[in-house]
Amino acid sequence: MRIIDLKCAVLGQNPVVRIVTDEGISGYGQAENSKPYLKPHVLFYKPFVLGEDPTDVERVMMKIRRLGSFKPWGSAVSAIEMALWDIAGKAAGLPVHKLLGGKVRDAVRVYNGGVRFPMAGSSPQDYAESTVRMKASPEGFTIIKQGVGFHSSMPGHVPGFSYGEVRTGGPHPNRAPLTERGLKHVIACVEAMKEVLGDEIGLALDCGPGWMVPDAIRLAKAVEPLNVMWLEDMITGDYTPYVLADVYREVTSSTSTPTHTGEQIYLRQNFRELIEKHAVRIIGPDPADVGGIAELKWVAEYADLHGILIAPHGIFDGLIGLAALVQVCATLPPNYIASEYPVAKPEWWYDIMEGLPDPIVKDGLIQVWDSPGLGVEFNVEKARGYLPESDADFFD
Repeated sequence: MRIIDLKCAVLGQNPVVRIVTDEGISGYGQAENSKPYLKPHVLFYKPFVLGEDPTDVERVMMKIRRLGSFKPWGSAVSAIEMALWDIAGKAAGLPVHKLLGGKVRDAVRVYNGGVRFPMAGSSPQDYAESTVRMKASPEGFTIIKQGVGFHSSMPGHVPGFSYGEVRTGGPHPNRAPLTERGLKHVIACVEAMKEVLGDEIGLALDCGPGWMVPDAIRLAKAVEPLNVMWLEDMITGDYTPYVLADVYREVTSSTSTPTHTGEQIYLRQNFRELIEKHAVRIIGPDPADVGGIAELKWVAEYADLHGILIAPHGIFDGLIGLAALVQVCATLPPNYIASEYPVAKPEWWYDIMEGLPDPIVKDGLIQVWDSPGLGVEFNVEKARGYLPESDADFFD
């Protein structure tokens, strides 16, 4: 089997990769719906993969992996890797999880991820009301994550939140020391959410990036009695092209509250310091940014050797990204906590994809399916109606 074409179309806002083979089998991958500009970056790799055997996934990846970079530029490589595994599974007649070593778990725990409810403001009451709605959502999540601090509207909504000038634009442009008022406000919002959730549902906090080390330590120590699941991306995070393991280690060693980062990190090499220095308690690679699903599994196993947990990212990776997450998370070691639940945007994605369970999430879990490849397929006739004119030949 040989690769005869590499295509990329933007469906809605999602860059979708299709690898075409000379045996009539195609594989699909997907990047975040916030990255429609990735199409030329995907096609950059076309000359490197044409003529290769797509079932030799690692051999193909060795040709292109070193050409990617931190989020967002590793997304193109990651989507190609997903598509290669999709072909390999289809060719073998096996689900991808079998090719990655087989299932460790029959159901994958997920947290709310893309299931969010708009808030009127940034008060503790606003957070409590939003948490009530999340708790009542039909997916029955057993872990709920909410944005606070610099990963929220607090810098612009709370007077005197920090000593820095409030900046707009994105993503997450603010970084500054917090005022005492600002820190107390964050803590009050966390307390309000925990009052809603009690000990029935875990609360995780997406915090930044943007925190200074003293404030990060103060917050982490203040919420220790609340047993939050983790504090995510306090120092670095979204679209931050470096790791700062030593800085994270200072925060982590000062508290029993788990720290978490990693969604922007590309490749195993860039997780090495975080893991070997025990800089965080939990890592959160995204299969659509880290270099693909096999790369995520490698990182997870190396973390497990060092006693570090994993809660993968995946909020905007869409339904193909969701399928990839389920396949790889089924195979991860017991250090796995839960992965972020990607949702489809626009909603019509649910009409053009087939193979997902219905409902997708029940009691906070997704049952792992056993159909070949990633286990999801386009309804091509329906999907054609959403292709832009420039990508009209995507399924041909």
